Amino acid sequence: MSSQLGIALAVSFGVCFLTGLISHFVQHPGTWFWWPSRPVWLYQATQGIHVATGLATIPLLGGKLWSVYPRLFAWPPFRSKAELAERAGVAVLVASSLFLLFSGILNVARWYGPMPFFFTTAHYRVAWLAVGALIVHIAVKLPVIRDALNRPVRDGLQMSRRGLLAAVGAAAGVITLSTVGQTVAPLSPISVLAPRRPENGPQGLPVNTTAASAGVRDAALSPDYRLVVVGPERQVALTLDELRALPQHAAVLPISCVEGWSAVGTWSGVRLKDLAELVGVDPEHAEAEVESLQAVSRYRTSTVAGPHLRDPLTLIALRLRGEDLHPDHGYPARLIAPNRPGVMQTKWVGKVTVRDVR
Repeated sequence: MSSQLGIALAVSFGVCFLTGLISHFVQHPGTWFWWPSRPVWLYQATQGIHVATGLATIPLLGGKLWSVYPRLFAWPPFRSKAELAERAGVAVLVASSLFLLFSGILNVARWYGPMPFFFTTAHYRVAWLAVGALIVHIAVKLPVIRDALNRPVRDGLQMSRRGLLAAVGAAAGVITLSTVGQTVAPLSPISVLAPRRPENGPQGLPVNTTAASAGVRDAALSPDYRLVVVGPERQVALTLDELRALPQHAAVLPISCVEGWSAVGTWSGVRLKDLAELVGVDPEHAEAEVESLQAVSRYRTSTVAGPHLRDPLTLIALRLRGEDLHPDHGYPARLIAPNRPGVMQTKWVGKVTVRDVR
């Protein structure tokens, strides 16, 4: 039973780890990392899977710890240096796994008070620790796992084992169905534990940060607002009316948040590649830095790499669902691009710097 739970746990942890790596590298890309702009739903899917598998892992880990609980506190704790090393590895695996799951739950709930650290960095580093400990643990226990799975089980134990595995599987299924509606909209009515509803919020879409909490409401609503577009040799400052006078385009794109929720809206505005051309930069050889009016935030700027900048669906959006953007959705102008996390869809855009990267 412990071996079967361990296999299920290794699969769920593996999927969660790989999708978490995608999320981290999309937000903090190295020079080697490339992320496409299509399909537009790819990040929505990978991050939804990441959060869903993380939540489903909770009953799996609980069942696994219950199945090995007597051995965790065996006395004496070790009889040899090899056993000491093994038990130290198990301690690291258990501690890091519990940290990942509890911190992940707090992040999904947006309850950061109990975490005296930056969630993204800590979660990423501890994930490597957990996966490393898991790989070592599997390598050490592989002969035991093989023997346990091949060993006949008495009828009474077979029934009790199946009962526990069924209970753990059912718990994982219930958790998934009761939360995944924040990503899969048709399941929203039965996802009673989902922290977010895709349709709740201004203009029918959720928001994480309001204009008031970001301290930008006055600047965003000011008649003196200008969108400054800077190129290597030219810059322009566009009023909101001048932005509206430029060719307008529409795109149906999701907002996909790292907490796992996503919602789809119809956005309209000016193509980012058109603004690049406006300041004399060829979009085929450009990237852009988009800056918010928000003065202080980890995500007040966002780099738009080549695949996204030249994609015709990447907009400096002015409208959502046929209406001017609500202040909480980034009025007067916001970035919306396909296949990017919501934290990188910069709101209240005040400046766009376009660079030629040839």
